[in-house]
Amino acid sequence: MKKIIKLLSILAVLFGFVGFYSNEVQGAELNFAVEPVIPENQIDKTKTYFDLKMAPGKDQLLEIKLRNDTEKDVIVEPKITSATTNLNGVVEYSPTKEKQDATLKYQLSDLVEVDKSIKIPAKSSVVLPLAVKMPKEEFDGILAGGITLQEKQDTEEKTSSDDKGLSIQNKYAYVVAMVLSVNDKTVDPLLKLNKVEAGQVNARNVINATIQNTTPVYVNQLSVQSKISYKDTTKTLYSSSKEGMQMAPNSHFAYPISLEGKKLEAGEYTLEMTAKSKDNVWKWKKDFTISAEVAKELNTKDVQIKDPSYWLYIIIGVILLAIALLIFILYRRRKKQKEEAERRKKMAQKRKKRKAMEARKRQNRNE
Repeated sequence: MKKIIKLLSILAVLFGFVGFYSNEVQGAELNFAVEPVIPENQIDKTKTYFDLKMAPGKDQLLEIKLRNDTEKDVIVEPKITSATTNLNGVVEYSPTKEKQDATLKYQLSDLVEVDKSIKIPAKSSVVLPLAVKMPKEEFDGILAGGITLQEKQDTEEKTSSDDKGLSIQNKYAYVVAMVLSVNDKTVDPLLKLNKVEAGQVNARNVINATIQNTTPVYVNQLSVQSKISYKDTTKTLYSSSKEGMQMAPNSHFAYPISLEGKKLEAGEYTLEMTAKSKDNVWKWKKDFTISAEVAKELNTKDVQIKDPSYWLYIIIGVILLAIALLIFILYRRRKKQKEEAERRKKMAQKRKKRKAMEARKRQNRNE
């Protein structure tokens, strides 16, 4: 089994931005340390992630120092990824299964070249070069992403773990954020509500409302309030609210509205949603349909929903147990009554015999 890559405390959200912590804090799980070399064109040199302003079409070589304090060589595999937003409203800078948004004009992996792997000899340091080439056309806003630095897994160790079947492996990585821009123009964020459909999160039914950031800027301090009702009615069936979220530039995420253990019912619904980010407010109203087939499939998979026959089986079981207990009690009672009757019969016979013997004795004495 594999767990999703666990990020160490390298990234922190600071005033709506992501900051890279210094490599002086090294997790015990990693065999190497990381230190970005901040260049002269860094917008804010107090930040320890790359936040660069570059001219269109310009090339630049960036560097990250990698240090290995262990007694063995370490091989690190870098990966470049554009930033995405996960279902919790948190910006991700490491590789995910989520597809990049259609509004993202430039993939960071197309603009930054890096070696597929680099060896850090034991008790040594090396420099990892990153070749950045900005798009020829000028663009407003920012491009955001990250460089994930993960140690290559040993082939023998992987095979051994696979053979065991139940082995659990944790993967750890450093992630260095990267933000690129070419000008200082202000871009106002614009959110859209895309498809609304039934789905599941952790095997529990939800209504997913896909929110899209169509602009090349972060959407910070995002809050969402939503309610769902049957179409053309006012009664709220499900509701949800959440604050403190953030969206990456040109990204989307499926905001889940929990059904709190209730069954999905086929029918036509209406979602009303309000999203706020600082002074920006977006309001949406969207109709959607849940088919009988989808409702049935999801209800079957929802771990919080019990099959009605489940309770029927319990009731039948209780009734059968009660009947068995009643039969046992009646059997014991009848057995006791029979034993008591036999005991009384025997006692009566004994008394009868005793009286007969006494009568014979009296008769013998009289004779």
